[in-house]
Amino acid sequence: MEKTILDVRNLRIRYGGSPVEAVRGVSFTLGRERLGIVGESGSGKSTVGRAMLRLLPGATITADMLRFEETDLLALSEKEMLKVRGRRMSMILQDPKFSLNPIRRVGDQVAETYLRHFQCSRREAHDKAVAMLEAVKIRDPERVFRQYPHEISGGMGQRVMIAMMLLADPDLVIADEPTSALDVTVRLQVLNILDGLVRDRGIGLIMISHDLNLVRNFCDRVLIMYAGKVVETLKASDLDHAQHPYTQGLLAAQPRIGGTRQPLAVLDRKPEWLEESL
Repeated sequence: MEKTILDVRNLRIRYGGSPVEAVRGVSFTLGRERLGIVGESGSGKSTVGRAMLRLLPGATITADMLRFEETDLLALSEKEMLKVRGRRMSMILQDPKFSLNPIRRVGDQVAETYLRHFQCSRREAHDKAVAMLEAVKIRDPERVFRQYPHEISGGMGQRVMIAMMLLADPDLVIADEPTSALDVTVRLQVLNILDGLVRDRGIGLIMISHDLNLVRNFCDRVLIMYAGKVVETLKASDLDHAQHPYTQGLLAAQPRIGGTRQPLAVLDRKPEWLEESL
């Protein structure tokens, strides 16, 4: 039986004193696979990803279970979470322009991950960082190591982010729109890198995206989120056979090459969708 890396049951998240929960009763499991979470902006998919690493200051997180391997994430103190973040779980954020420190060299930021989680010399951390930059298909990694974020392209910056998050060899990677700012060619290269990590290293990968075509072709399973809830779960290969009208509406709203010139379908949201539970 495939090992369960992450077990989430009845996850609920509320920001500040808001009377409305941002995430309402989300449940799922993750093995050594690629799980896609899709939905419109504001559906709660990124909030779910950040909750796994407890990166929601000011929010109240509750769950019947929030277990990563043998660790109860809700029972950990902030000091204990620092040993989990980056080392065992990591998150690739969607825009390197805002995620990388503009006044520090790229390589120093990557090497910091290794220095933080392992007892090693700066030379060893430097060598590990350069090797990882090379592993994510960056040419001349020594030169890129010495550059600042504004000196590299968006695609290269995204690869740097991936290298930084993978340097400590985590068991779970959460990728939040990792290819949204990339052109098609670079996007395929980044996806091939992530696919290789799942296949070769046996990690669990959560891909957060609004791109249904990407999720259909890349992931193994898909969670569809609407207004903070999971309304449908299915195999990625079965996405075109979705049963929930919300998923069907998202699919119908996609432009298609060679399609008709008629206006795209508009979602007709139903009040009862807010109360449905999966």
